[in-house]
Amino acid sequence: MARSPLTHVDAGRVDHAQADHSTAIQLLISLRPGQWTKNLFVFAALIFARRLHDPDAVLLVTAAFVIFCVLSGVVYLLNDVVDRESDAGHPVKARRPIASGALGTRTALTAALLLCAPALAAAWWIGPIFGLVATSYLALLGLYSGPLKHIVIIDVLTIAIGFVLRVVAGAVVIDVPVSHWLLVCTILLALFLALSKRRHELVLLADAATGHRPILQEYSPYLLDQMIGVVTASTLMAYVLYATSAETAERFGTSLLGLTIPFPLYGIFRYLYLVHQKEGGGSPSELLLTDRPLLLCVALWGLTVAVIIYRPLGI
Repeated sequence: MARSPLTHVDAGRVDHAQADHSTAIQLLISLRPGQWTKNLFVFAALIFARRLHDPDAVLLVTAAFVIFCVLSGVVYLLNDVVDRESDAGHPVKARRPIASGALGTRTALTAALLLCAPALAAAWWIGPIFGLVATSYLALLGLYSGPLKHIVIIDVLTIAIGFVLRVVAGAVVIDVPVSHWLLVCTILLALFLALSKRRHELVLLADAATGHRPILQEYSPYLLDQMIGVVTASTLMAYVLYATSAETAERFGTSLLGLTIPFPLYGIFRYLYLVHQKEGGGSPSELLLTDRPLLLCVALWGLTVAVIIYRPLGI
């Protein structure tokens, strides 16, 4: 039986389609959508400014969230390109598409450019101040992918400031003042997570730690435990002072916010338990989504806060 002359052409088309599909999947993985939960910090100002009842404000913050998800994806692509050689020797990161060779560096950089340009354009179109904050976030985390991750203490501070910029972005996009309490609690919590992640890396890699990430030679489990202890106490104290202050009670028309204090207490202690006893903490986003008690704690905290601060508005 004669074979159709289109057989080889069709096969070539199928192989090409499969290759394109594989590249798209690898690119999506490299954008790390599982890490985008960090960008939920842009909603903080919306919630605490009691603007959830304002559809326009919700729409603007949602747009800000999408823009920061794209920009954070761009940062992850750049970071993975820069670290591809060291990641190849990491027990977990070696499976990342760029480190494993499943996604080419040229493809990754092209995608980063194609994603970055419209995201920044949209940010500046929404407003010049928001555009400036978004650009600052991209520049700062871009520098982190380069020299800043190799400077002791500055590395974790850079990560923490990235969280602060997310909060600031959520405030400026709806034109509300940024609470100093919100900024203090955000940077302390972010430092807690960043230091816990450093400790996890140091313990996981053991003697190979400095070979993978040279900055880890500047840290030790004891030093990181001391830093985490200071930040933990500071975070809890800052939240307790915020929740029980007369300023907060006057702003929300209620002194009931102090009832939410047990949630951050349990949440932070649970996180420390996972870091020290279960060797977790490598990915705060993954830990939040996979540990049910921690996820339940955060959900109950959010629900309780919403009920307390929105009750005067009848919502």
